[in-house]
Amino acid sequence: MSYSNFLSQDEVDAIIANMTGEDADASKKSGAADSGVRPYDLSSPDRVVRHRMHTLELIHERFGRRMRAVLLNFMRRNADITVSAIRIQKYSDFERNLPVPSNLNMIAMKPLRGTALFTFDPNLVFLIIDSMFGGHGRYNTRVEGRDFTTTEQRIISRLVNVTLDCYKSCWESIYPLDLEYIRSEMYTKFASITSGNEIVVVCSFHIEIGASGGYLNICIPYSMIEPIRDVLSRPLQDTAFESTDQRWMQQLSGEVRSAEVELVAEFGHIETTVGGLVRMKVNDILPLELLPNIVAHVGGVPILECSYGTHNHHYALRVEKTLSPAKPEFTRATHHD
Repeated sequence: MSYSNFLSQDEVDAIIANMTGEDADASKKSGAADSGVRPYDLSSPDRVVRHRMHTLELIHERFGRRMRAVLLNFMRRNADITVSAIRIQKYSDFERNLPVPSNLNMIAMKPLRGTALFTFDPNLVFLIIDSMFGGHGRYNTRVEGRDFTTTEQRIISRLVNVTLDCYKSCWESIYPLDLEYIRSEMYTKFASITSGNEIVVVCSFHIEIGASGGYLNICIPYSMIEPIRDVLSRPLQDTAFESTDQRWMQQLSGEVRSAEVELVAEFGHIETTVGGLVRMKVNDILPLELLPNIVAHVGGVPILECSYGTHNHHYALRVEKTLSPAKPEFTRATHHD
């Protein structure tokens, strides 16, 4: 028998590896390592959110500032509010981290399609209720195993209403929304606004009253705000300072309107030569042709076409026509002045 009929050790190893699948796995791992390919979860937030939502961050920062004043008017106590960074996560992860029970409020944000969730920690709810009844919120209220009383639900309803009004006002200059309260729940299984694998945008506000505090969370499904993602991702100067620019323009126009200017009206002019000017002497008469209307200038710029005469024994001009139309905002302000 020839030795050529026998398999070499390398050939035997190759056959065994092929039968067990080790070679395929090794080749896949080798190929993945060589090409830089890595496992990727299609439910990862990176699949849908690729840019920071600068304008949404601005809205939440504005909401945090305004909510301080709202709570002061609501319970007559100062509250410190810390705004956390926006989190992009799966709804199941957000749901899992909520304390049980919580005050869960389902909110429609028309014209956006879908339902948002505004949640208040139970500790925060009882702290606010205790403060409204003159307490200091220093004792721990038992939350587990009981529902909110009728009085507590009434106060929570008022708190939700003022919160929604404040949040709505923060959107007005960017994308006006109509927030509509749907219902409240205490357990997440009754307040699922989307499936567990869906991506949501979450922002948390830590509200501290005295020595205690709790969280207000705003959870919005990404599919709900995806149609306006360009609005929420645009540079801050496009929307953040819109109201500031408007106030600045109004202030600037007011300052310009109060500035003093010199109005010059030329009754006529005579054309002559340098020689004629040199020969002029006292008592020479220069003939002047007066036109029915004359032009008034400010800084050399023609502004008004006027007729002239006397009024109350004083020489006066009467405006017949404006030559440089004023901007609408200046015209309106001048009429008020």
